[in-house]
Amino acid sequence: MKSHVRTAFTVFGLLTILTGAVYPALVTLIAQGVFPYQANGSVIMRDGKAVGSELIGQTFDIPRYFWSRPSATGPMPYNSEASSGSNLGPTNPALIEAVRDRTKAVREAHPDQSGPVPVDLVTASASGLDPHISPAAAEYQVKRVAKARDLKDDVVRELVRKNTEARTFGVLGEPRVNVLRVNRALDALNVKE
Repeated sequence: MKSHVRTAFTVFGLLTILTGAVYPALVTLIAQGVFPYQANGSVIMRDGKAVGSELIGQTFDIPRYFWSRPSATGPMPYNSEASSGSNLGPTNPALIEAVRDRTKAVREAHPDQSGPVPVDLVTASASGLDPHISPAAAEYQVKRVAKARDLKDDVVRELVRKNTEARTFGVLGEPRVNVLRVNRALDALNVKE
């Protein structure tokens, strides 16, 4: 019996050291060496201050900016400590009401749009942290952003095109627009003018 207990504690101790210290340290060292920008949160800086992350969405709700996908995290949007979807099924009355309210708000902010509202402007992603919108969601917002910034639609559309990321490795996912990046490009454009 004593030998079994000693073996169990020895294995427990070794696995604790291996999986609790050695493995995380090794992964951290590799990540810092190979992907330092991503390993440190892909933080975007402006004038020495962090303005956001390429990997975590944030709220943009004024007309001069492209709006992000809604977030289902609580108690505040884009809370990385509470990453999750809403867990509301497609027939849940609360989800239906939330999507209806969001659709109404998006339509009111875009009176010149008559087509369907892109789904990613009214539904949260599975993580609630998605920093991207679809090219269709960006196109839906072009006229509003251009008008608010006193720019031509084509100028804003070109910024969207330049900030549209292709499928990963050419096959994974869908084309997407990083909202923070395109909004920073808009700000830089307005500074130049």
